[in-house]
Amino acid sequence: METLSSLGLMAGAALVAATLLPAQSEAVFLGLLAAKTVDPLLLFLVASVANTAGSVINWWLGRLIAKGGIERLPARLRPDPVRFAKAQSWFARFGWPSLLFAWLPIGGDPLTFVAGSLNYPLGRFVLLVFIGKAARYALLWAGWAAAS
Repeated sequence: METLSSLGLMAGAALVAATLLPAQSEAVFLGLLAAKTVDPLLLFLVASVANTAGSVINWWLGRLIAKGGIERLPARLRPDPVRFAKAQSWFARFGWPSLLFAWLPIGGDPLTFVAGSLNYPLGRFVLLVFIGKAARYALLWAGWAAAS
């Protein structure tokens, strides 16, 4: 039962952290690694998949904007216009490779939102975002293992 609740906590933290809501999942990931209550590989997979799923939510919200404008989103979900413009500029300048950096704390979440608003293909989006997010959790895991 401890494993299931730990994985649920990780999934929830990783999902929310990848949306436009302010949250972080790294502390939960490292804390659960340190607690040793769950298989580290399973924790890594859950964190990576859930964090990618949160980015898919952003992509979908971006698609809503593309179809009907930002006004269709509830006020709480509307992106900051300045951050959104910066993310659009970044995506226009760097294109698909920028999705490998969707894990970045500043700019990563709006970038995934922009990709959806620009109708970037979902399959490619998921693959690139997953690679970047999994690499981040892998580095955290490796750093924790080296320090333990």
